[in-house]
Amino acid sequence: MQELSRRALLGNAMATGWVASLISKARAANLPGANDRVRVGLIGCGGISTADMSMFLLNPEVECPVVCDIDDAKLGNGVKLIEKLGGKTPQTVKDFRRVIDRKDIDVCLVCTPDHWHALPTIYACQAGKDVYCEKPLAPSVGEGRAMVDAARKHNRIVQMGTQWRSGHHYQEAIGFVQSGQLGKIRQVRAWAYLDWVGGIGNPPDSDPPSGVDYDMWLGPSPLRPFNKNRFHFNFRWFWDYAGGLMTDWGVHLLNLALWGMGPTPPKTVTSSGGKFVVDDNSETPDTQVAVYDFPSYTLIWEHPMLGGVGPGNRPHGLSFCGSEATLIVDANGWEVIPEPKRKSVVAYQRKIDPNDKFYDGRKAHVRNFLDCIRSRQQPVENTDLAQFVTTIASLGNVALRTGRKIVWDARNEAISGVEGAEQWVKRPYRKPWAI
Repeated sequence: MQELSRRALLGNAMATGWVASLISKARAANLPGANDRVRVGLIGCGGISTADMSMFLLNPEVECPVVCDIDDAKLGNGVKLIEKLGGKTPQTVKDFRRVIDRKDIDVCLVCTPDHWHALPTIYACQAGKDVYCEKPLAPSVGEGRAMVDAARKHNRIVQMGTQWRSGHHYQEAIGFVQSGQLGKIRQVRAWAYLDWVGGIGNPPDSDPPSGVDYDMWLGPSPLRPFNKNRFHFNFRWFWDYAGGLMTDWGVHLLNLALWGMGPTPPKTVTSSGGKFVVDDNSETPDTQVAVYDFPSYTLIWEHPMLGGVGPGNRPHGLSFCGSEATLIVDANGWEVIPEPKRKSVVAYQRKIDPNDKFYDGRKAHVRNFLDCIRSRQQPVENTDLAQFVTTIASLGNVALRTGRKIVWDARNEAISGVEGAEQWVKRPYRKPWAI
C-alpha cells in the first residue's frame, strides 16, 4: 500500500534535504535563548511524525530531547529524523509515561495510532504539558470528552493536527462560504475516492517482531494475536484501534464542512456500506456513505477504496451547494460555479502554487500552536472543535455498525433509541488501563 500523498510530499522532500536546509538556516538566523525554547517530547515515531516534527523543528525555538516508541526500529528512525533535522541526538524511551514524567519537556507531540491518543494527552495535561495530538481526537466520543475535560481542568493548550484548518486557500474558500454569496446552502458533500487504499492481503497471525512491546502497543484495546496487518500504518482499518476512512480522512473534510456551516449539531445520522471490493483481513468498509440531517441542510460523506475518480474527477473534495452558486474545494484550490439561471455570482477559480511545499497548512498549524502556548490563547483546532468534528465522523461509523438511524443528543453526547448505545459512545478499556 502506498503512503498518503500529503505525507509522501514531505517524505520525498526530506530525502532531498530541503527541510533540513530550511531548519539549519532558521536556527542560524534566530537561535533563541534557553528561557525561550520549547522542548518537545515525541510520542510515536511512525510516518506522520516525520511530517509533524519537520514542521516543529522549522521553528528555531523548538528542541526535541526525547523520542518514544514501542518498536525499536521506529525508535531508531525517530532518532535519525531528529539528527537529520539538525537537532541533538535525543534520548529514547519505550513507555510514553517516561516522556511525560520529564521536567524538561514542555510539549508532548502525540503521533501514535488512534487508540493511543487519549491517555497520553490526558496524562500530559495532568502533568502540566501542552499537547499537539494527531487527528482524529480519539476513536470514541467518551475518550474525546475526557481529553476536552483534562485540557480545561488543567488549563492546557491542545491542538488537533487537522492542518487544513490553517491552509490559506481553505481559509479563503470557507470565508467565501460564510460570506453568504452562495445563497442558501442546502447541501454539503464531502468525498474521498482514494485508489491507494486497499488490498493489504491476508497474512497469518505470528509472533511480534523483535524489539516490539506488543502488549504496550495494544494498550487499552482488546488482547489479540499479533498480525502485521493490524500493526503500524494499517491499524486504521481495524475497529479496535480506529475508524477507517470515515475518521481518517473524514475528520479532515468534515472539519471544513462544519467550519463553513457552523457549530449546530446534526439531528440524525444514517450510513450504509461494506467491504465490496477489498478481499483482505481488514474490518472497516471499503465503501461507505453517511447522511447527516442538520436543521437547515444535509451533509453527505462518501468514500470508496480502490477508486480515484471522484465527483468532477477529483479524488477528494468538498462542495457547498447554494441557491446562487456551488463552491468546490480540494487540496489543489477552490472554485465557484454559478447557477446557470442566477446572475448574482461570478465564476471564480483559485489554484494553489504547485511548488508551495507547505500547501496543506501544516507549517502554519504548528506555528499557531506554538504561538498559543506562549499567549495561552486557544489554538485554531482546540479540543472543543476537535471533539465536535471527531464526534460527527464517529457517528457515521456508529450508524453503519448498528444499521440504525442515530438520533443524536448533542447536549448530553448520547445516542437515543439504540439498544446498548453506551458501548458506541464509551469504548471499554482493557485493564489495567482506564480513562
